[in-house]
Amino acid sequence: MANVKDQLIQMLNKALTLEHSARIQYLAHAELIKGLYAEKVIERIKEIASDEEKHEEKFRNLIGNYLGAEPTMELAPTHKASDIEGILKVNLKGEKDAIDFYKQIYKLVMENKDNFPYEFETLEHEIRHVIIDEQEHVTELVVLLGD
Repeated sequence: MANVKDQLIQMLNKALTLEHSARIQYLAHAELIKGLYAEKVIERIKEIASDEEKHEEKFRNLIGNYLGAEPTMELAPTHKASDIEGILKVNLKGEKDAIDFYKQIYKLVMENKDNFPYEFETLEHEIRHVIIDEQEHVTELVVLLGD
C-alpha cells in the first residue's frame, strides 16, 4: 500500500500545483481582458479562478487529512497570453491537460480502492467532482471562443 499511497500523494501534490497556478493565471489574465464583451468574459474567468481555489482546498484536504502527507506549496508553470482569444485558448489547453492528468489519478484510486478502506469514497468523490468541474470549464471556454 505504501507505494500506491506515495504515488497518489505525489500525483495529488502535482494536481495541487496545477490548481495553484491555474488560479493565479486566470486572475492575471482577467486583468488583461479589454473590449466590447470584456465584463462578461472577466466575470466568467474570475468564477473559474474561484473554482480552482476550491479544487486547491479539496486536494490539500485529501493530501493532508485523508492521506496524512504534506500538501505542496509549489507552483506549476503559468502561461502568458495578451488578448481574449489567446487567453481563452491557453486556459482551454490547461483545462484539458488537467482533466487528462486527473483522470489518471482517478484511475489509480479506482484500481486500488482496497488499499484505501477508510478513504476510498472520499477520494473517489472529490477527484471525480474536480474532473466534472474542469469539464464544465472546457465547455464554458469553448463557448466563449465561439468554437
